[in-house]
Amino acid sequence: MIGMDPWIEYLKTVDTPTLANAIEVLNLRPRSEGFTPLQIRCLFPEFGRMAGYAVTAQVETMTTTGPFDIQRFVDLYRLVDQSPKPAVVVLQEIGGHPDYAAHCGEVMATFFTRLGAVGLVSDCAVRDIPEVHALKFHYFARGTAASHANFRVVRAGVPVQICGMVVKPGDVLHGDVNGLLSVPAGVAETLPPAVELIRERERKLMEYVRSGRFSLDGFSGGTVE
Repeated sequence: MIGMDPWIEYLKTVDTPTLANAIEVLNLRPRSEGFTPLQIRCLFPEFGRMAGYAVTAQVETMTTTGPFDIQRFVDLYRLVDQSPKPAVVVLQEIGGHPDYAAHCGEVMATFFTRLGAVGLVSDCAVRDIPEVHALKFHYFARGTAASHANFRVVRAGVPVQICGMVVKPGDVLHGDVNGLLSVPAGVAETLPPAVELIRERERKLMEYVRSGRFSLDGFSGGTVE
């Protein structure tokens, strides 16, 4: 059943900025890496947090440097079916004119949902917003476009880049209304304590700022005296 993975269920209890801060505490990567810029928007923030395992593909939408091959779509669907669950489909445009490229609509979203995916990340556009919303399928994309033009899957199951964020097959992605990030591998034991550290620091700081004891003289070096 989708959503029963304990690690994914834990990650869904944490908002994306808190995860970002906890990953910083662990010092596993440069602070400027591992998240998408403001161009990637959460189109359905009312669905709450999305977390899942990446299934990746490179696609071409506006240009036609190769023939359409339905088997490439089947290959992508098969990877979603075989992926740990829940899956998150990640599509990178490799053709020209990305501002015109629509990467997913009701039909593909229905396929993905049926095969165990909970959302899609695109570095371009998506479409069929009311229908996909009804599926409760997360969309993280730059916006919307009406036509899928010459959409074709070029290759599936390869590392991709989404506006600079590298995503490899099987990476854990987490997103909410604040944005999208990748969760480093091998942190199931160390990340939860870091999350609690961040929460406790922020709780103490906010209690102090809201209290009658608050003064700038009592706040030194980012800590509460």
